[in-house]
Amino acid sequence: MTWGHAEGRGCGDGGTLGGERILIALGGNAMTAPDGSATPDAQAAAIEAAMARVADLVAAGARVALTHGNGPQVGNLLIKNQLAAGVVPPVPLDWCGAQTQATVGVMIMNALERALAARGAARPVSTVVTRTLVDAADPGFAAPVKPVGRYFPEAEARRSMALGQVWRRFGDRGWRRVVASPEPLEILDADAAALLLNAGHVVVAAGGGGVPVARADGALRGVEAVVDKDLAAQLLARRLEATTLVIATDVENAMTGFGTPHARPLHRTTVAELTALAAAGHFAGGSMGPKVEAVRRFFEGGGRRAAIASLARLGDAAHGKAGTVVEADPG
Repeated sequence: MTWGHAEGRGCGDGGTLGGERILIALGGNAMTAPDGSATPDAQAAAIEAAMARVADLVAAGARVALTHGNGPQVGNLLIKNQLAAGVVPPVPLDWCGAQTQATVGVMIMNALERALAARGAARPVSTVVTRTLVDAADPGFAAPVKPVGRYFPEAEARRSMALGQVWRRFGDRGWRRVVASPEPLEILDADAAALLLNAGHVVVAAGGGGVPVARADGALRGVEAVVDKDLAAQLLARRLEATTLVIATDVENAMTGFGTPHARPLHRTTVAELTALAAAGHFAGGSMGPKVEAVRRFFEGGGRRAAIASLARLGDAAHGKAGTVVEADPG
């Protein structure tokens, strides 16, 4: 069966996307309830709403690939690890990443297939459990900084630290585990995602930044780390030859002067201007900073348009009409 494009169908703002390749990176807000609840029902409802917006883009003719966060889902698995440690051995962090890729991927597949069928734009939807190559000598392993899981009292943190984990106190909120967040070097299973995308599938890949693996003694082995989702997304976008990267998050725009009386939303900009603003310290390292860096790298690989926008404005952002829209430097 040949899967073509539904040229001319609506996309939220009435336009068409005529075969354009779009990589959408869904933030954690697309996977949980507005209050952050990550119960199965809450996750299913949030994904259903997100896929309605994605389906509009596919129905408008775009070839879409998706990646997604998995912070709440991995956090839940880590809690289960701790609670059941006396009964079953805890599983490593790379296992947690693989499990959540599959779980979230299946939920996306089911929800998106329903949404596409309702629009008369049926497509196959596939999930690729994806590995991301990192360097075993990455300095991030020597100084873990990425928080994972929930906050715990000091006594609980000390018990986990005795097992070799690294924990840090976050003020009055309590203690939280921190892990390495090494630089992603390559999306190892991108070729499989590319074959599916070329065959007309909507593809879900590199969820949670991908399962981190490093080479040891000539073989690939999982490592205790979390790869930044947005930095992995731009690598995947480049490999899939996407023309547009949309980072869907829980804010309308990137902000200049964030946290100051001079804060302003950034609407349209160029790569050069965005790079200069980042160098001037406008984007926080733990939140908007990686998104901005991902956009910058996407253009280095030949991207034509990128947007950082709220999930609710996904269709408009893909058309360059909402969020912080970044375009190539003139000339």
